[in-house]
Amino acid sequence: MNTLSPLPIGSYTAPYPIVQGGMGIRVSGAGLAAAVANAGGIGVISAVGLGMNSPYFDIEEKNPKTRQTQFFRANRLALIDELRQARALSPRGILGVNIMVAARDYESLVQTAIENGVNLIFAGAGLPLNLPELTAHRPEVALVPIISSLRAAQVICKKWQRQYNRLPDAFVVENPQSAGGHLGAKAEELGDPAIAAETVIPALVQYLKETFEQPIPVIAAGGVCDRPSLLHALSLGASGVQIGTRFIPTEECDADLRYKEFHLHADPADIVLVPSPVGLPGRALRNAFVDRVNAGEPSGPKDQCFANCLQVCKFRDRRETYCILRALDRACRGDVENGLVFAGNSVGMSTRIQPVAEVIAELVAV
Repeated sequence: MNTLSPLPIGSYTAPYPIVQGGMGIRVSGAGLAAAVANAGGIGVISAVGLGMNSPYFDIEEKNPKTRQTQFFRANRLALIDELRQARALSPRGILGVNIMVAARDYESLVQTAIENGVNLIFAGAGLPLNLPELTAHRPEVALVPIISSLRAAQVICKKWQRQYNRLPDAFVVENPQSAGGHLGAKAEELGDPAIAAETVIPALVQYLKETFEQPIPVIAAGGVCDRPSLLHALSLGASGVQIGTRFIPTEECDADLRYKEFHLHADPADIVLVPSPVGLPGRALRNAFVDRVNAGEPSGPKDQCFANCLQVCKFRDRRETYCILRALDRACRGDVENGLVFAGNSVGMSTRIQPVAEVIAELVAV
């Protein structure tokens, strides 16, 4: 294959079959999303914790109830700001928002996104079974669940078709064996060939083709970092790829420069699994924080449940693991030794901090 085909999702068609992964907190904001969209891909803002580092939130607020109310309001207002900024930077680009189903303000963020001009909603960290209901008044918004198994896709398709007479506009298939961030499998399952991209993607493509008349593109996520890995994903039957880690050491990435440089100087040997309060492991770069977590050391006295942000949280409910909101926020602000730095297995592909357009040019070059 010499020439990459465009990627159609719903009523939108990206010139290149590249979706930028949603990375919180403020790793993928307006800057990165707009740059990817302008370069011919689909740019994605992560809605996770956007309000943490915004004018709408006082991180020093002591009253838990006030802090929680302020946090959810700040997330909504900050998402509006990011969408407006991204659209100003990319007037004609295709822009999406990645929203966690597991977040307590999931429905509010979905409504906020579609009311402020987003083109696509990517929904993961849980099955978005009621997403068509939340977006019924904006049918032009494309809906893309993020899943890790054929079974999850089947459940979503049957539920959406039966209850809402709608099907997903695409699926993102995360490969837990190589993706960064929260993984859709338990640690002991990661070696199972049944969850490998080589197994799941062809099976899902076949199911969708045989079951439904309308085409539903499959987007491969996890481990895609260069032209060969992109072509491999397409050879499995995927119509496009989602890329996260490779876009972190870029000029337009919204994280602190120290965060980008931490990625830039890392290599696959620095990748470790870390437990998460959501119950499944995450893949991250090793640092002092991760070493403490994996050693079972208790969190510091200031690390208490910060904003009751998740539907299920082992830290809030049982004081296990850590406050993931604070851990991700510390890292993206530049405290890379005392925060959580998510990364995929493809870390280390960049030799310098590059413009996004240059990265995409490398990916699509014949």
